[in-house]
Amino acid sequence: MTEENAFEWPITIYIEDTDTGGIVYHANYLKFFERGRTELFRSFGVSLQDMLEQGFSFVVRHLEIDFLKGARLDDQLKVRTWPLKVRRASIEFCQILVNNEGQCLCKATVQVACVDPSSMKPIVIPEHILSEIA
Repeated sequence: MTEENAFEWPITIYIEDTDTGGIVYHANYLKFFERGRTELFRSFGVSLQDMLEQGFSFVVRHLEIDFLKGARLDDQLKVRTWPLKVRRASIEFCQILVNNEGQCLCKATVQVACVDPSSMKPIVIPEHILSEIA
């Protein structure tokens, strides 16, 4: 998976996502990116509940975000998600929020670590995830 064939998830901006000026509140971009990653895994046939039942989960370890242009109430956007680096126990994703014209409104680099949910210690990413993401 690369930027050219990135996973896309639609986002509609609702009133609850915005401040009093109708601009998306900055923390909500993190929610949009989280949904994009969650739906990427779901597209592999693995839900977050499945992960927990199988004894693994992903937690955000590092995040860098650039707010380039404000999203507004009623915007129809897409979160585009693709892996930059895949390691044994972590994945670094690039995620962008784009409008219908393809203009990037926000960009994030998110590193997630695969952990055992009971101990929160890093573990090797299961092969069925690695085979889908690589």
